[in-house]
Amino acid sequence: MHMSDTREIKAEPAAVYAALLDPEVLKACVSGAQEVTGNPSEGYEATVVQKVGPVKATFKGTVNMSDMVENERLTISGEGKGGAAGFAKGGAVVTLSAGENGGTVLAYDVDAKVGGKLAQLGSRLIDGFAKKMADQFFASLQEHLEGPAEPEAEEEPEAVGEPAEKKKGWLGRLTGRS
Repeated sequence: MHMSDTREIKAEPAAVYAALLDPEVLKACVSGAQEVTGNPSEGYEATVVQKVGPVKATFKGTVNMSDMVENERLTISGEGKGGAAGFAKGGAVVTLSAGENGGTVLAYDVDAKVGGKLAQLGSRLIDGFAKKMADQFFASLQEHLEGPAEPEAEEEPEAVGEPAEKKKGWLGRLTGRS
């Protein structure tokens, strides 16, 4: 399975690059991560609990960083075993470039493979789950670097001083009651 996407992050490339190498940030950004230890030069060990369709498993695995060009790109590769559930392995090439207003454009290409019971679930379910995991990871990384998004302001009634018209349900419209 292959997927790619880009994200605009309101942080300098150096901050994004550093966050991608920090085990605490990785733990916070990987959905279901119980533990992430290690460093970029020796690799990381991770424990992640995931539920894919009817299969729930604890994956223990390793993550390695390679092809590292500071503040520009890196390759993340990992492999995890989930006991009877099977295994997952894959990699991502992540590139960083200067964006507008001092931000960063983060682009990623991901390749992933699964085996065991997970592979029996069907490619549509697995592909959807993998895309969701990648989107969640990069959205969490973006939120970590930018802070939580501002809640949108509630809409005000159009006429100031007049109450907003109460909407009637289908039964109220039929009977003429509010």
